[in-house]
Amino acid sequence: MPNFESPDPDFESRIRASFGRQTVMPTIGARLSAIRPGEVRIELPFSPTLTQQHGYLHAGIVGIIADSACGYAAYTLMPADSEVLTVEYKINFLSPASGQTFTAIGRVVKPGRTVTVCSGEVWAHRDDERKLVAVLQATMIGTPH
Repeated sequence: MPNFESPDPDFESRIRASFGRQTVMPTIGARLSAIRPGEVRIELPFSPTLTQQHGYLHAGIVGIIADSACGYAAYTLMPADSEVLTVEYKINFLSPASGQTFTAIGRVVKPGRTVTVCSGEVWAHRDDERKLVAVLQATMIGTPH
């Protein structure tokens, strides 16, 4: 992964504050687990309330955590007086999302003055095993605050 530097020395506090305003994250039980310039990780424990008809974590929930991880990864490299929004993303589901916990990892591929391209992964964890369940390619836009 490239070694990025944030233009905002207080980027971690800004990310945590923004994440705290997303009411969907506590609703599903997600939390920030790592924040670095150009990379953010979100953890989600399994809950039967978030499953689809076969008992797997719902694809929409997988998408929520992957999209947010990528958005916040992009936001780490944006100025303090900006906001971030998703322009588009494409997600591939590689296997059913079955596990005790899930980790979404968002990484900046190419930062830009306005548009940033990110990649994301969602991993399922069960005991000492982990399995890649989804990959995501996303475009984020920085907007004035």
